[in-house]
Amino acid sequence: MRELWLIRHGETEWSRSGAHTGRTDLPLTGAGRENAAALGRRLHGRRFSLVLTSPLQRAVDTCRLAGYGDAAQVEPNLYEWNYGDYEGRTTTDIQKERPGWSLWTDGVPNGESLAQVAARADAVLARALPSDGDVALFAHGHILRVLTARWLGLDADCGRLFALGTASVSVLGYERETRVIKQWNVSA
Repeated sequence: MRELWLIRHGETEWSRSGAHTGRTDLPLTGAGRENAAALGRRLHGRRFSLVLTSPLQRAVDTCRLAGYGDAAQVEPNLYEWNYGDYEGRTTTDIQKERPGWSLWTDGVPNGESLAQVAARADAVLARALPSDGDVALFAHGHILRVLTARWLGLDADCGRLFALGTASVSVLGYERETRVIKQWNVSA
């Protein structure tokens, strides 16, 4: 693999409101569909040796609208973090009950642990690395942030340092033998 292209899905109602959207299978909004089409224009028909997408419709539809639906393979490890009891709730709302709460340090009741999300991110990297060219991943904010931390050899909680907007493109790669971020959070 030469470069790993991280493509976050377009806008949904919950991403617009700031609600944690893990396994709820929400569609893209009209703006989200437009953003996904703009991603296709931004990528200019770039060729990838491997295209993986989360099974959730917001990622699958973004991949399709960007022009990569025919090449995509569904990768279950690209599911978003399972937020358990906090699914559909905003951080501000959760902090009314748990002042100072942080997803990255406090986790979620009845959902996935950070270690489980990191293990899935590591599995995606293991699948991508043998590819003989660039790889595209169509997925979600938190799983891509954890994957970035793991790419850089950091603990998974360092994903908190990498803000990632909807319909954005980021590129991970190498400077000589060192894994680096080559481009981050560029809007379509």
